[in-house]
Parts: sequence; structure tokens; C-alpha cells
Amino acid sequence: MKKYERNFKENAVKLSYKRGNRQTASLARELGITPDTLYKWRQDFEKFGTGSFCGRGHPKLTPEKAIITDLEKKIKNSKITLEILSKGTKYVSQGKIMTKNFIEENKYKFSIAKMLTVLNVSETTYYRTKKQELTDSEARIILLKQEIMNIYYEFKRTYGCFKITKELQSRGFKIRNSSVKKYMRMLGLRRKVKRKFKLTTDSHHNLYVVPNVLNREFTVSEPAKAWVSDITYIQTKKGFLYLTVVMDLFDRKIIGWILSTKMSTKATILPAWKMAVKNRKITKDLIFHSDRGVQYANKIFASTLDSYKCVIRSMSRRQNHNDNAVCESFFSSFKRELINGNKLLTRKQMRADVYEYIENWYNKKRRHSFLDHKTIEEFDRLHLI
Repeated sequence: MKKYERNFKENAVKLSYKRGNRQTASLARELGITPDTLYKWRQDFEKFGTGSFCGRGHPKLTPEKAIITDLEKKIKNSKITLEILSKGTKYVSQGKIMTKNFIEENKYKFSIAKMLTVLNVSETTYYRTKKQELTDSEARIILLKQEIMNIYYEFKRTYGCFKITKELQSRGFKIRNSSVKKYMRMLGLRRKVKRKFKLTTDSHHNLYVVPNVLNREFTVSEPAKAWVSDITYIQTKKGFLYLTVVMDLFDRKIIGWILSTKMSTKATILPAWKMAVKNRKITKDLIFHSDRGVQYANKIFASTLDSYKCVIRSMSRRQNHNDNAVCESFFSSFKRELINGNKLLTRKQMRADVYEYIENWYNKKRRHSFLDHKTIEEFDRLHLI
């Protein structure tokens, strides 16, 4: 037998009153029901009013009976409240453990939520006290959930279930990705969504550019074999700062970087390059790849690279940012993890935050999918760097 929603029945009855008795049969056909069904609904509505069409398991009540039933429920609720107060108040005055014991002893008579509300005990206090007596399995799940939440916020809400699983495993937990995914869903934890960011490359110039020697070979077998570089902007309370980075493709480490208020070569790539060669010595042929921006194509920086006889220059093809995809990916993560969704900072505050992000987090603590979800420090130790 086809079932109809309560609202459908009520609207059908009201519409039949509006059209009149003579139109009842034709209305029933329009609604796809039999006239007898509509007449039956009308009889129920005339007798029980808003108490009609309650569904199975719910008695039909006249308006007067509905008021009486509601009052009876309130009286019953008041009696339960009074009983909980009369029995439990003395335990509340004796401390958290005694309160927890009272709730445990009476949880089959009263709901836990009701007792917590009446006795004015917070859910956190109750479960924290109860935690000492949980089973090993229950205690482990609570610990896992807490650790998942700690990692989620420690890594700036950017880790999904897979990276959190790897981080948990590195901390000694034996757990699968499917379990972490389930607990994250239960906790309502979702990683930040990536946003597109504006490119800062100015390639409209007549300076000399070089071919794409790197040719998207983003995986290299040893350090100081291929470096990539790029520049992005960061908005602050007082204008923009420009972040220039130099990354070693071997371990994805940012080996050189600078924050500047100007976009000149002397303010951007030159100091970043100097930091890079100081942090990682060039011993063999090195490919240095960048886009075609004026900072990289001008004579000052070209001469600097040419002074290193073993450095091979490489540039992305025109309007093809995928040729420098690793740097683009870094800036995407950087914006998502540090910038997006946060309030504007002063230049001084931003400098401190960028230093913390690159030196203490990205280069040390962050797990990288390219490195099989190891940190850069773990990867470098494995390869004796």
C-alpha cells in the first residue's frame, strides 16, 4: 500500500474543503488517490484536527487530549527531575568521582544526558572522570581521536587522513588509513581546500632567455643536481612582500629564500641564491631552473650564474607554468597553510611567520608525499645528507 506524508494528507483535506463537496471526487483523481481515501482522511481530520495522520505507533489525539498528553509528559519529566535531584545532589557535593559513580549506577533508569543536565555536570567532566575506568579498547580510541585532533591543528588543518596516518605511525601508533578517515569524519575534521593564486612572472621583456633544459625532470638522484626557483607575492597590512625561494629537487628542501618589498633582482633572487649556495655546496654540474621573469633573465643574475662554471641555466617555456610545477606546488601549499583564511599581518609579523613556516616547519616537520610521507630531515638522514 502506498504511503503518504502527513503534510500531503493535511493539504489534500484542506483543499477539498476549499473546493467543496461536489469537487471531492475529481480532486481525489487529480491527487492520484481514491475518493474513499480522501473521505477517510477528512473524517480523521474532523475528529482529531492537528492530531491526525500521526503514523503507526502514534495514537490519534483530539486537540483536548493532545493538551492533556503534553501536560502529562511535563509532569512526568518534572518527577524525573525531582527524583534525580533528591538522589544525586549529595553525590555532587562529594566530588567528581562520586558524581560519576551515581550516574553510572543509575544510567539504566535515567538517561545520562538528563542526569548531567539536572545535576549541572558538564559532559567533558563526566567523561574525563570516567576515562580512568574505560576498557583498553575504549581508552585507545579516545587517545587516537585526541591525537588525530592534535596533529590536525598542529599541522595547520592542512593534513588529510593519509598524512595524519603517516604521522601517527611515526609516533608509534599502529593504525590504518581507513580508521583515521573514519575518526576524522566523526570529529568533523576536513583539510583546508587549495586556492588558485596569482602569478607574478613578468616575461614581457627583450632579455635573453635560455631553453628548458630541465624539461620537467623533477626527480633527481642526488642533492645539488637540480634547483628550481620562483617568486610569489604576500599581502600585508601595508602593501605587498615578495617571497623568492630556491628549492633542491632532490629532497624538496628550501635551501635559499628571501622576503623583499621590491621585485628587483638585487632584492629577490640574488640574496636567495647566496643563501642557497651557502647552505648546499655545488660539487658537480647543477641545473638551475626558473621562469622567464626579468629577475632571472637580466644580465646581473645571468652573470652570477655564469661565474659558476658548472651551473647550467634552464627556463620554462613561454606561458607554461607546468614547466616549474614543483615551485608552483610549494607556493600553493604555502598560501593554503599559512596565508589563506588568516587576517592581514604587519610586515614584521609576516616575516616572523614566514621564517617559522619555512625553517622550522616545512624544512623540518612537514610530511611530503614526494618523500613517501617522510619529513625532509627524515629523508636526509636516510640518505646521509
